[in-house]
Amino acid sequence: METFVMRTRGLTKRYGSQAALDQVDLSVRRGSIYGFIGQNGAGKTTLMRIVGGLTFPTSGTVELFGETDAGQVNEARARIGITIERPALFPAMTAAENLEVHRLQKGIADRSTVRDALDIVGLQDTGRKPAGQFSLGMKQRLDLAIALLGRPELLILDEPANGLDPVSVVELRELLRRLNRETGLTIVISSHILSELHLLATHYGIIHQGRLLEESTAEQLNARCRRYLHIKVDDPARAVELIGRELRTADFELLPDGSIRLYEAAERPGKWSAMLAAAGLEIEQFMPMGESLESYYVRRIGGETHAPIARG
Repeated sequence: METFVMRTRGLTKRYGSQAALDQVDLSVRRGSIYGFIGQNGAGKTTLMRIVGGLTFPTSGTVELFGETDAGQVNEARARIGITIERPALFPAMTAAENLEVHRLQKGIADRSTVRDALDIVGLQDTGRKPAGQFSLGMKQRLDLAIALLGRPELLILDEPANGLDPVSVVELRELLRRLNRETGLTIVISSHILSELHLLATHYGIIHQGRLLEESTAEQLNARCRRYLHIKVDDPARAVELIGRELRTADFELLPDGSIRLYEAAERPGKWSAMLAAAGLEIEQFMPMGESLESYYVRRIGGETHAPIARG
């Protein structure tokens, strides 16, 4: 069985002189939950559309389930469930009737997939209620049910939690986690709710201005978003000298505002605050902290001058 269910190599998409994607090499391992992070216009949706066969690349290749031949890749797309643009829902039809229409459109012979998809997303008891009367959360679950028709091996979701209330976001997270754990379903999910991705993803890709900046596992990213002691004293230069001498470490940063981030000693704050106080330094701030995924992302793409992350 192939290790990767999806890979791109040198994937490029240009609109005139503008590159929506620029030489993107992305790899999604079987059984992973891949969090795809990027700002509005970064290229996330463009890449997903190419993988789904909804648009064509200018250059580069897409590999699906080990297949690289264009014809075989197109056939392999039958093994993908994808929600990029919201699928057409018929507001006067029930959830089951909507799924039946999409089952026929997709050419799925097994009628039991409709019932299975409804059961998975928790819409099996909606009865004769028309989809037009569904809440936003129910409509999102119906979208997901459509993507799950045919029992795909790879699920690609573009901003599935967008607009959902906090309770629905948690329900969606737990549903995706259960699908991944119980069925081995591989999931690629883009989201601007980075704190939510941090609770779900096993792997990450950060894309910015069409270029893939990095890929990492959750463990690697957690190591980069490591804990530190935030220290602010009346004499930062003396504190830095003391830290270097007493801790014998260079694993710290002196920031432009005079505060210090001390990484190596983050788990023993009491001892080091006492050391600074004993040296006669006036401690203004001293607290354990940890870099969030959001702050790491902002730092990774080049600093806080960039706009807040949004859909892309």
